[in-house]
Amino acid sequence: MPRPNPARRRAHSPDLASTALTEFSAAFDNPGALRMLSFVPAGLRDGAPLVVVLHGCTQTAAGYDAGSGWSTLAARNGFALLFPEQTRANNPNTCFNWFETSDTRRGSGEAASIANAVAAMVAHHRLDSARVFVTGLSAGGAMASVMLATYPDVFAGGAVIAGLPFGAARGVPEAMQAMSRPTETSPRLLGDRVRAASTFTGPWPIVSVWHGDVDRTVSVRNGDAVALQWADVHGATRDGDTWRNDAGVAVVEMVTVDGMGHGTPIDGLDGSAAAPFMLDVGIGSSARIAAFWGLAAAIAPRAQAPHKPAPRPQSAAAPVHAGFDVSALINDTLRSVGLMK
Repeated sequence: MPRPNPARRRAHSPDLASTALTEFSAAFDNPGALRMLSFVPAGLRDGAPLVVVLHGCTQTAAGYDAGSGWSTLAARNGFALLFPEQTRANNPNTCFNWFETSDTRRGSGEAASIANAVAAMVAHHRLDSARVFVTGLSAGGAMASVMLATYPDVFAGGAVIAGLPFGAARGVPEAMQAMSRPTETSPRLLGDRVRAASTFTGPWPIVSVWHGDVDRTVSVRNGDAVALQWADVHGATRDGDTWRNDAGVAVVEMVTVDGMGHGTPIDGLDGSAAAPFMLDVGIGSSARIAAFWGLAAAIAPRAQAPHKPAPRPQSAAAPVHAGFDVSALINDTLRSVGLMK
């Protein structure tokens, strides 16, 4: 398994004033009332790919871009970006509502807003509708699972970072349990949840899964479940740290980072910068995900690890960013929906 390099950790926050994102103002139906921002490199050619990036709780689109380096990668490799952004009116902690049925069905709520914005972005900038991808962290990762399951006809691939499989929870109580103590579910049942989410029959999106093995906010067992869910959908066979289809193509990969807590792994290069939940561990996940999708040159050696589908024990402690109380965030979320006073 890849290990973080402690010498690479940084404490500074990205300069959000220098964000490359702008408001996406094209008209589209927005039942989930999300804000949309975009980045289109100067001189982008017609038929370029599109990557949709979903931030985590307490984050903003600009902050996630500044930490992850996606706009730098897009400018270098010639693709556009769409950043949906949650509002406090929808969720007090700006989490995408991946656990609310009304926001996770095809044609409804936040999922529909994102899909509609993708269609508008593709049309407005004359992008390639066959090369649209989605990635996200934590709640954004869980929402990326939602988008891949409910709109598999829209996305050619995805990446779920510290997220959960589609269908893991309905409502806040189930969500809190699924995050820390996920219920063991067979790969077949996990796959059935995706197959039931639309009438699509393939070809299915390829999926890259990333998780820290000492993540105490979202158990790494959820990362295992995401990989197993999509391996079952593809009918793929495990080959070390990947699953391959009948043609031998890698359609699912699982990257587990030893010693990393809850966040997106970055390396401080290619425009990425450390911040809360943007963890400078010497592994640039954004660039490696883009390479897995075929949007950037392959990076060697690949920071991948053998997948272990069985539940794994967690370490006794995990790194938490100074000054940020994860328990307080969970309690605030429960209060916001009336489950705690």
